[in-house]
Amino acid sequence: MMGVLSLYSGCGGCSLGLKQAGFEVSLAADIDKDACDTYASNLGKAGVWQIDLSNITPTELLKRSQINLTDLNLIVGGPPCQGFSSAGSKDWTDPRNVLLRNFVEIVTSLRPTWFIMENVEGLLTANEGIFIIEAISRFLDAGYWVRAKKVYMEQHGLPQRRKRVVIVGNLERCNFHFPQPTYWEQPTLPTVEQQVQLRILDAIDDLPAASDTGEVFYEREPQNDYQRWLRRTDDLPVTIHQIKRLNQAAQQRIRLLKQGETMKQLIHPTKNHPLTLRECAHSQSLPVWYESNGSCNSIATQIGNAIPPMFMELLARHIRNLATWHRAENPRGRWLGIEATKSNGMSPALIKVLTELEERTYVYAYI
Repeated sequence: MMGVLSLYSGCGGCSLGLKQAGFEVSLAADIDKDACDTYASNLGKAGVWQIDLSNITPTELLKRSQINLTDLNLIVGGPPCQGFSSAGSKDWTDPRNVLLRNFVEIVTSLRPTWFIMENVEGLLTANEGIFIIEAISRFLDAGYWVRAKKVYMEQHGLPQRRKRVVIVGNLERCNFHFPQPTYWEQPTLPTVEQQVQLRILDAIDDLPAASDTGEVFYEREPQNDYQRWLRRTDDLPVTIHQIKRLNQAAQQRIRLLKQGETMKQLIHPTKNHPLTLRECAHSQSLPVWYESNGSCNSIATQIGNAIPPMFMELLARHIRNLATWHRAENPRGRWLGIEATKSNGMSPALIKVLTELEERTYVYAYI
């Protein structure tokens, strides 16, 4: 039996991607009721546990999952990051860090063969890098071979310019590398391996006009593979596709924007209204058939916090092709490195963090 845990699982974007990659999530856990309800509606009520993970022990989590410790192959999680800031106490025990610290402690206690930790770009420099440096150090102390990367979602087929920090570790002594980007702004070679990056319109322009009820039906065929991937195969309506009502001042500001210009909100690229929840879900690769529970604000939060299932499927398939699922007894881990930016220049804050990270991980770079 292959045991998989999804922690801080949210509405289930991560678990959906794992499922599409051939993994069966044994247990997902999150504190948010609406997110758990959304997860249950789409991926099964028995597989989700509404719980504050900071108040339970790794043993209790394993018992609830009904997984034998020897069968625990993978733990995936994106611990919430609202407490992170660019300044503050340089202290691993900072209360604002409790959820990230909790995830690290669960992984190092239960010792799955592989783990994936996902977080916001700000993790790299939050509190002078203390969170990411300590997390990586503790994974290495537990014997994991670890690699980290700032992932640019648009390079992996998502119609969004969103950056996420992903840390992957294994106990197999596998020299893991992340999947190579395949989508580029201007491909240098006209090949399948180098595709043009998707725009938000590439994800949403097959949708019918939004309605006051939020329920509409498709009127045209999908225009590309991404739209086909999102479609439902039954005749049920497209939901959560209504326009958010704005005051006159906000409407006027939107009308003054030219195509391609944006406000802080996600404004529709060609129409004079914000993106609907359905259009936001499309940008995150959440399919049309994926039901949502909760208020509009709650659903918006769930969508925004989700790990895009399309990216998780890509990463999980990549790991599945490498993994043997046989743990090695490692006296210490190995630091495989970090790709922290795709640009030539780095901020002083990032340079400082990477310098300290190199110093802390030097003894783990070779074994």
